[in-house]
Amino acid sequence: QQQQRLTSGSSSSKSSTPATMAQPHGVSVKDVNAQAFIMKYAQHLKRQGKMEIPKWVDIVKTATHKELAPYSPDWYYIRAASIARKIYLRPHTGVGGLTKWYGGRARRGTLTEHFHVASSGLIRHILTQLESIKVVERDGKGRIITRIGQQDLDRIAGQLKEDEKVEDDVEDDEEEEDEEEESSEEEDSDDE
Repeated sequence: QQQQRLTSGSSSSKSSTPATMAQPHGVSVKDVNAQAFIMKYAQHLKRQGKMEIPKWVDIVKTATHKELAPYSPDWYYIRAASIARKIYLRPHTGVGGLTKWYGGRARRGTLTEHFHVASSGLIRHILTQLESIKVVERDGKGRIITRIGQQDLDRIAGQLKEDEKVEDDVEDDEEEEDEEEESSEEEDSDDE
């Protein structure tokens, strides 16, 4: 009898909830693909034109274990967007934590590989640039996203989510058209 009450109670609670739940209004950075978000936000930073790019940007390495500077001409904006996203996701992150995140394996020829941290001067420079455009601010230990920065990042994430939704709708429409064509072709072959 208790099992019947439990099962009937759970079914009644399920039926009392509406079939369509209200969709959340806001979209955050956590809701979108990281790579797509970083590229879109980097384009936004470049279009904005408020970040001062240093003279040494084309010759500097991002870490001691790297052999060359990055190939992409927009790598500075991409790294800035990535750092802003990291601070958004994990507030109170400092320069030391970011150097560990962007560090990597140092290949030393025939010797064993070791982990090396990324360039702290480069990360610190990007953080000061993000502070100057009011995306991040210092807060005791590490940096946090400002209210303006959070609005900016969430707006970019919302645009990206809308773009993904439109692409999914277009793909679904194309798949339906293909299925209709295939079914009409099958009917034509059956008639013959």
